Amino acid sequence: MATIMDIIRLLTETPLIFVSIAGLTWGILGGALPGISASITMALVLPFTYTMDPAQAIALLACVYIGAEYGGSIPAILIRTPGTNSSAATVIDGYELNRQGRAGEALGISLMSGVIGSLFGLAMLIMLTEPLSWLALAFTPASYFGLGILGLSVIASMSGGSLIKGLAAATVGLMIATVGTDPISGVTRFTFDIPDLLGGVEPVLVMVGLFALTELMSQSGSTNTAQLNQKIKIKLPSLAVMNRLKRSQFIGCVLGLFEGLTPGGGGSIAAFMSYNEAKRWSKTPHLFGKGSEEGVAAPEAANNTVASTALIPLLSFGIPSSNSTAVLLGGLLMHGLIPGPRLFEQSAQVIDSIYVGSFIAIIAQIGVGIIILPACIWLVNRPRPYRAGFIFALILSGIFTLNNSLFDLGIALALGLVGFLMRIAGFPVLPMILGVVLGHMVESSYRRSLVLSGGDHMIFLQDPIAVALLSIALIFVVFSLSREVRDARKTRIEEARS
Repeated sequence: MATIMDIIRLLTETPLIFVSIAGLTWGILGGALPGISASITMALVLPFTYTMDPAQAIALLACVYIGAEYGGSIPAILIRTPGTNSSAATVIDGYELNRQGRAGEALGISLMSGVIGSLFGLAMLIMLTEPLSWLALAFTPASYFGLGILGLSVIASMSGGSLIKGLAAATVGLMIATVGTDPISGVTRFTFDIPDLLGGVEPVLVMVGLFALTELMSQSGSTNTAQLNQKIKIKLPSLAVMNRLKRSQFIGCVLGLFEGLTPGGGGSIAAFMSYNEAKRWSKTPHLFGKGSEEGVAAPEAANNTVASTALIPLLSFGIPSSNSTAVLLGGLLMHGLIPGPRLFEQSAQVIDSIYVGSFIAIIAQIGVGIIILPACIWLVNRPRPYRAGFIFALILSGIFTLNNSLFDLGIALALGLVGFLMRIAGFPVLPMILGVVLGHMVESSYRRSLVLSGGDHMIFLQDPIAVALLSIALIFVVFSLSREVRDARKTRIEEARS
């Protein structure tokens, strides 16, 4: 835990304030662009963090995540198009308020609810990650292997209803992770005598290709021409309004906490669950769907809470619970930081920078959100080909700056095409990304464990932490498989009846 002197040093001796506000601003702009999700917004800036100090780079990514979660509510309220997946629930009542001429009020409620949710999530992040970090001393290579398998088991809940397709995508990701140099023997593998592959395929190339480039290809045929009102201004809610909204905001914060901790949960599920529960406990449930202020406050508090609480399993155990945390995990690996318990032992400054930087971004969110709204409206009003061209140029320039390599550009473009074909065929891309990101941890921990045991696989059953983690992973897979079988049986019964 950072001391007062550590915080002062971070604020005075490092560019953390500038980095936090810059990340927040970029996140809001990216989140406000329909179709450019929080994970894509983070992936776009990821290559530019390659030469940054690791602590500042990870803080930047965390602040982008915070900004994108709020930014997604802007087009959701104004043009009935969620900027991010987690802002889809905000559309229901946010756009109705806009139709009633209360767009400024809806934007203000969204902003303040997001700030409250973010502060609550940050408090939970600080309180829960520190105690969990003490488990670091008990982790062995066998434990890290179990941790990696548990992270891969998240695939079971992120496979879009097809566990087989999710596992197939993850297998491809694990295969990509084996390209390069063997972590134990140093022998080169699957490089095909290409020098650029000796270091393997960097996770950042996979994420940018499968997230950003794939999304650009998917949007290329869209003809959405919705326009925003240029004169709209944010109107912050009064204390009386905030008092009326406290119940719905509390519901959003609590559900955001639990969903952030749950693998595969994420902001979208938290937002819709909080919307339903806010309606259940509201004194005016009949207003929901017709322009309810509570219908905006609850989902916005929830998805902004998730932006912080989703980092708890990532920082404590190295388990990404969403696309955005998978990108952040890639950022940690790119800077040579070991995700999971060791991070608290070896890189405490990174953790402190995340905490302090996130707090700065959350407090600055009120002012930046008000100031940046005209820029968001201007961006969304640009013709889609111009926006796509700008983003494409940003992607290519960012990738090239990593190693000044045209080969990297070719890999990212090829992976973008692979992701586009996967989307057409119904294969989820996140399992593939997790396979790439976690593949090195799983393989190296597995090999080290066998070296220590002399090739005896019983080492994985003799380590209590490894047994516990592997058992939880098995529960995840069995539960997801049984749910998939149950849903398939239900579908067949309904088809037979019809």
